[in-house]
Amino acid sequence: MEHIDSFSSYHPIVNFAYFLLVFAFSMCFMHPLCLLISFVSALNYYYYLHKEKTAQFLMKAVAPMMLLTAVINPAFNHQGKIILYYLPSGNPFTLESVVYGMAAAMMLSAVLLWFGCYSSVMTSDKFVYLFGRIVPALSLVLSMGLRFIPRFMEQFHQVKEAQAGIRKDTSSGSIRDRMKIAFACFSIMVTWSLENAIETADSMKCRGYGLQKRTAFSIYQIRKRDKEVLLWMGICSTYLLYGSLSGGLFWRYFPSIRGTFAEGFTISILLTYTALCFTPVWLDKREDRRWKLSRLKI
Repeated sequence: MEHIDSFSSYHPIVNFAYFLLVFAFSMCFMHPLCLLISFVSALNYYYYLHKEKTAQFLMKAVAPMMLLTAVINPAFNHQGKIILYYLPSGNPFTLESVVYGMAAAMMLSAVLLWFGCYSSVMTSDKFVYLFGRIVPALSLVLSMGLRFIPRFMEQFHQVKEAQAGIRKDTSSGSIRDRMKIAFACFSIMVTWSLENAIETADSMKCRGYGLQKRTAFSIYQIRKRDKEVLLWMGICSTYLLYGSLSGGLFWRYFPSIRGTFAEGFTISILLTYTALCFTPVWLDKREDRRWKLSRLKI
């Protein structure tokens, strides 16, 4: 089985547990350094997985969302003590709302990047393996839905190219002509979706889906390295939870900006969080070094 990186070759429990932790910590830890660590580590891992697609993803998805979040929050959130100026509506434009908007933008961008990594590592077969016996119907529907979205977009792109080849492109012509072409593309996609659903149902029926005595085959086995990474994640997450509940990551934005920054306990928590977030990249780099050394020995 081919893997895009070393971390994706680990057991699905390891992959799912890791992304569950980074999703939770990225959304709960609003300390600015935690947000920065999460964003940088997610960006590094996304670049390792996609490389040439990273810049396009940043420009089309991450950057617009960061800008939109950072701009909208100060316009509607007027809390804070330091007033920079007053808006035409009479509401204050505060420094705290600007900083909080930037923090929220960083958090959303980090989660978006982590989700991009998750979609590449956690394939549908891994998801079905983890939840197929617990909630078989739900896991099947989710895996098919997640798989259907990229297939639908790919097919829609092919239909648009085919329409453009016969001079029926939605980028030119009158509004009426564009609407006709758009409806034609939509009709084609609906037909394709229905045909694909019928083929999938027939295939599942032929393979015995729904039978009581149907067996399942799995290629995944928990090995020593999986246990080591699970232990490492357990230690890091336990310390992070302890540090957060103990106030080591205290940070507030309203009514004034206050929080822990240079204390020794806070620094130790930030280092632990950095180690956890960079775990996939570190594992990939270690595997790359081993591969290079093995090639030199040949």
